[in-house]
Order: sequence, then C-alpha cells, then structure tokens
Amino acid sequence: MSLYETTLIIRQDMSTAEVEKLADDLAAIVTQGGGKIKQREYWGLRSLAYRINKSKKGHYVYLGMDAPSDAVKAMEQKIRYTEDVMRSLTVKVEKLPEGPTPVMQKDRDQEAA
Repeated sequence: MSLYETTLIIRQDMSTAEVEKLADDLAAIVTQGGGKIKQREYWGLRSLAYRINKSKKGHYVYLGMDAPSDAVKAMEQKIRYTEDVMRSLTVKVEKLPEGPTPVMQKDRDQEAA
C-alpha cells in the first residue's frame, strides 16, 4: 500500500456536520477498499483565491491515508460525482506529516499570538 494525501474544497453553504458526514463517507470507501485513514483534519471555512462556481469561500478537509491505489481511485470517482465538492487534489507522498499538518500549525501559531 502507498501513502496518499487528499485535500477537498467543499461548498460553503454546507454545515460543518454535513462536511464531516461527507468526509466520513469518503473515509469509508477507503477502509472498505483495504486502506486506513491515518490523519484527518478539518481546516475550516476559508476564503478562496478566486471564485469557484460563484463561491468566495469553501470548507477545506484533509485526508492522509495508507491505501491501495484501487481504493483511492474509488474514492476519487465518488468525489467526481459529488456536487458538494468544488475541487479536490490527491497526491502520492513518501510519508505523512507527524502531528498536525503545517496548515493547522500555522493556524495555532496565529491564535497564540
């Protein structure tokens, strides 16, 4: 199995509970395919660099997984047919970050200052 990172941008008009449910559904596809979700983070409702489908903001979700390529392909297929996901990116990586991702560390540093 290989390590993958997936970042999703989900419509801004969805509630946080609905976003979590969608992330649960995608994680279930990976686990049913024989993979494991090693890391999962909700990065919050963030401003977009440019408008996507007339939206200025989107919910960001990160999934770090150890999964076979077939499970990742099945998850990506589900993402393509889900209208709630505006953009997604899945990349194969050498290793997953230890602890929180750099995005979450940056947010924590800004809150502490």
